[in-house]
Amino acid sequence: MVKKWEAAYIAGIIDGEGTITLTRFHQNEHRRPCITISSNDKELLIYIQLLVGGSIYSKKNYNPTKHRNSFTLYIKKKHEVFFTLNTVYLFLRIGQKRKRAEWILKHYNDVTARNGKYTEVMFKKKLLFEENFFNF
Repeated sequence: MVKKWEAAYIAGIIDGEGTITLTRFHQNEHRRPCITISSNDKELLIYIQLLVGGSIYSKKNYNPTKHRNSFTLYIKKKHEVFFTLNTVYLFLRIGQKRKRAEWILKHYNDVTARNGKYTEVMFKKKLLFEENFFNF
């Protein structure tokens, strides 16, 4: 259970350093919700990961003498994304991120086939959902 102050803190980090988007992790799949947070502070990302889940990846550092190591927390499993968005939604302050979170929470399940097989009508709804999402 994430405490209210922790949810507000995570929302602030997402507002400042995060992204709420729809992305493909494989070439031939439909877009799915993903939350990413990038930081040089791995300890911060580990803390957030313990609260909401996700996986931390290192970014390639091409010039270690000029740049610090950088990391990204990817929250991409559906149940982790929905848990995170439901937890932080009320505390998000950046308009675009709040709208995107709301759009995913309200509409994603309605336009996503559980078995991954889409009728023509469902496929059109899915594409319209994505188009509207990226207009925020």
